[in-house]
Amino acid sequence: MTMTAFDSLRVCVIGPVPPPTGGMANQTAELCRLLEQEGARVTLIAVNPPYRPAWIGRWRGLRALFRLLPYLRSLWCRLGCSDVVHLMANSGWSWYLFATPAVWIAYLRGTPIIVNFRGGNAAPFFDRAWRWVGPTLRHASACVVPSGYLAEVFAERRLSAHIIPNTLDPSRFFPAPPSRPDGEGPVLAITRNLEPIYGIDLALRALPAVQARFPRARLVIAGSGPEQAALERLAADLGVADRVEFRGRLTRQQVAELYRQADLLLNPSRVDNSPNSIIEALGSALPVVSTRAGGIPKLVSDGETALLVDPEDPDALASAVLRVLEDDALRQRLKTAGLEFSRRFHWDAVKKDLLNTYQQAIGTKKQGSSRLDGNQETKT
Repeated sequence: MTMTAFDSLRVCVIGPVPPPTGGMANQTAELCRLLEQEGARVTLIAVNPPYRPAWIGRWRGLRALFRLLPYLRSLWCRLGCSDVVHLMANSGWSWYLFATPAVWIAYLRGTPIIVNFRGGNAAPFFDRAWRWVGPTLRHASACVVPSGYLAEVFAERRLSAHIIPNTLDPSRFFPAPPSRPDGEGPVLAITRNLEPIYGIDLALRALPAVQARFPRARLVIAGSGPEQAALERLAADLGVADRVEFRGRLTRQQVAELYRQADLLLNPSRVDNSPNSIIEALGSALPVVSTRAGGIPKLVSDGETALLVDPEDPDALASAVLRVLEDDALRQRLKTAGLEFSRRFHWDAVKKDLLNTYQQAIGTKKQGSSRLDGNQETKT
């Protein structure tokens, strides 16, 4: 192994993959692609394979069992023939169902495992469940997080975590001036799932104030989820339904094209960590207005790479949006600074730290095995 290439390193990546698209699934697929591009021999264990038979997907408890048993078998077989395991992990039930068995099976198989922990709900999850989660994390070879916010959450539990940010593909997310027919108003984009934690209802409540100044402004929402019907009703109640477009879940390429059609990314989340949507928007030179929920102030700087407002404040969201739309100098400054900042998420800037983490985990495991062998020889 060298410091400039992954050579034929055998990496087992565990995590969700598209479809459906989403932050963690996209990052898992992108990691596999980039590792293979560097020459690594990648084995993927998807935690969300299609249900077989398909009708099992209608039965919640049963479908979990139908996924779990093949998953455990794959873990046992594949982790024993890998040099290192890269586990994409999150809070909640998925931690117990997918991450916990992966860590313990890697430990039993003697394979170093990197836990790449993600998600803005880590702190409350650890508060509730640390006595169960902590022992498992301490059996990982290393913990990796995408943000300083999550690193602080781990440090509060006296557990170190390396910061290795999410990756951005500049061949997909790049700047282009928005093009639209004459007379069309500004386009505000949201690329989050339709769930309460992402605060899309707050964006809808902010829209009337924006439309008072920009009557032809449109809000395009790319995502799906359980809140869609309620959000559609709210848009109708607020009198903005004709200016709100629910596009559903888009492919990554479609999301990239939306960024190039939009004038501003709106991120009204209540809970967050290091959202890919903000990073992708910055790489597309799209100005960002976001709440300062969770780890977002660790990701972007207010007034420099984004405008940040307090969560649960639609009036502040509307004011920040209007500042960007009405101030040409501010808008251009955010575009320029955001694009420059986004370069630290390019693979060339990330891969060395990731390779170092892999190498250290493998080296520590080998040293531990050597010490054990030496002790056994002495006893003999």
